[in-house]
Amino acid sequence: MIRIFFSTIFCISFLAPVFAEEKLTCFELRTYHTHEGQLDSLHARFRDHTVALFEKHGITNLIYWEPVENEEQILVYLLGYPDIAARDESWKAFRNDPVWKKAYADSTEGGKLVRKVDSVFLELTDYSPVATFPETSAAPTYELRRYTTNEGKLDSLDARFRDHTIGLFKKHGITNLPYFHLADGQEGSENTLLYFISAPSIESRNASFKAFGGDSAWKAARDASEKDGKLLVKKGVHSQFLKTTDYSPVK
Repeated sequence: MIRIFFSTIFCISFLAPVFAEEKLTCFELRTYHTHEGQLDSLHARFRDHTVALFEKHGITNLIYWEPVENEEQILVYLLGYPDIAARDESWKAFRNDPVWKKAYADSTEGGKLVRKVDSVFLELTDYSPVATFPETSAAPTYELRRYTTNEGKLDSLDARFRDHTIGLFKKHGITNLPYFHLADGQEGSENTLLYFISAPSIESRNASFKAFGGDSAWKAARDASEKDGKLLVKKGVHSQFLKTTDYSPVK
């Protein structure tokens, strides 16, 4: 299983229409690594307390996941805010809320639930087909994919996705979701593309990728983009399959 590399805060400089409507310009993707045996208790705390308290304090719950193969016992979720200042104020109010303090104290009587929280800042690419996760009629399999490019090759990778890959994914039954770069100033910000896709199941996803990989249009686009050298570092693709929790606003 791919090791989780995110759990994140990200402010978006590109304001997509859906976010303009909802007045969300800052986003936070967080990953909680739980102590052994405590994931169910963490889910219960979110289900019964945290999600509602986030909304109370102006934090928009977008989507909650756990990995399909969750050996590390983690929770991954995405939040939205009007801006980074609003985010900080909301979290300050949330943490000082006596209802939260009681819920936290009650849930940790037998020990803390979370051993580590990871975060990284992201910004939406200019070619991201969507800016958030749409409602679906059935819970799909989500996939988080992270590409690491060779030096100076991120623009070329972006061009390949913008002009070819996204369309070919759609052609072969892969649903494109948000595409991100790491925000400036972070390690990897000059050579990382991080994006989400979905499919009805892992089996259908694998069949779609097999068809995509064999598509002559993809092969031509790949070869043309790499005439001056490979875009990705060796083992530069990392993938993780995710499933939504029962309390996720989007399934």
